[in-house]
Amino acid sequence: MSTGIRLPSGVRDFLPRAAARRRALAQRVEEVFAAWGYQRVITPYFEVSDVLERGLGAAARAAAIRFVEPGSGQIVALRPDITPQIARLVATRMTDVPGPIRLCYEGAVTRFAGEAGQREILQAGIELVGAPDRDADAEVLAVAWAALSALGLPDARLDVGHVGFARFVLESSLNRDQLAAAIAKKDRAGVRAAIRDDHELAPFAEALVTLWGPAEPTLARARQLAWPLGMTEALDDLGETIEAFRGKVGSRVDVTVDLGDLRGFDYYTGIKFAGHASGAPDAILRGGRYDELIGKYGRDVHAVGFAIDIEAAAEAQRAAGVPPPRAAFGVAVDHPDIAHVLRTAGLRAVVQAGADPAWLRGAGLDAAIVGDQLIFADDSRPTSTATKAAIEAARAGDTKALIALLQAT
Repeated sequence: MSTGIRLPSGVRDFLPRAAARRRALAQRVEEVFAAWGYQRVITPYFEVSDVLERGLGAAARAAAIRFVEPGSGQIVALRPDITPQIARLVATRMTDVPGPIRLCYEGAVTRFAGEAGQREILQAGIELVGAPDRDADAEVLAVAWAALSALGLPDARLDVGHVGFARFVLESSLNRDQLAAAIAKKDRAGVRAAIRDDHELAPFAEALVTLWGPAEPTLARARQLAWPLGMTEALDDLGETIEAFRGKVGSRVDVTVDLGDLRGFDYYTGIKFAGHASGAPDAILRGGRYDELIGKYGRDVHAVGFAIDIEAAAEAQRAAGVPPPRAAFGVAVDHPDIAHVLRTAGLRAVVQAGADPAWLRGAGLDAAIVGDQLIFADDSRPTSTATKAAIEAARAGDTKALIALLQAT
């Protein structure tokens, strides 16, 4: 890069192959969302800061990048999350629309992540609003699984939890911060140290660092503890939601449970979940139930949803050796009428005379028609007699043979 020409830390350019992979991933999950009846909305890239922050948790508020909008003098914030925007939209622009409301979105969010962290993240997700029951949770889990499956990643799995267990333990503790840190690291010794003077809480707190693994046996172990009534109901709800989810996807999907996962416990109000796949260092999908959020914007309604990190999915694809999407065959041709007919047939065509293999590779094209020759970007194949005849026929106005030949190449 030339001296003095640089990007801000935490943002990057995507060249054609990388951009094509991310665009294809977004399109795949958007097709899944549409198939399940979710309608796309588009929200602004930045909003008035105090309005946006109504719907942000503490971590997201700290990550928001704010600035003074020159035209109005208002303090605005680049969105670190799209879900609060959906909440605002539903509460203020869709007041006459009864639930359940199914919405989806795709776009970039920006977060302050220090000098070395990624600030700009591509997201796609859904929100199911006005559906408070277990069937809604199961539906959103099913859409999440369908989206994960559409990404073509190996060893994809869903990890499901419920905020109630961590909330019960932490709100009952006298050493909340110390205990939370120990549970987050699954540090049994640290948990014991944090609750050494609270013998009634001890069995529940210690259990949270071990209650993770395959769904059925993990829930069975959890049921052996004498949880208060609300937690036993949460266990039943979690088990029945997982079974309802499997019924919606029509297969025996492997699901893991982690009752000690603290991420988002101060934001979600019930079930929460994450999607994982080989090649991704962390979850590529996160979501859950957030029944209190939309009420902050004036409409008291239940909601559940999730977001996919498109960048994380792209990196997981690369790590797993999944190739980028292949575009339609692309050709450079010196005749605009032929180029027009090729485009109409679904091929890519550029009007360019005298294209050579090096230029073709840089342009992302597969071949060029030069005279009666078909020159390939890999410079490895001679032009056959049949190809020459198809080119000559196209120059005379009959492109059928050339189109068939290029589509089959």
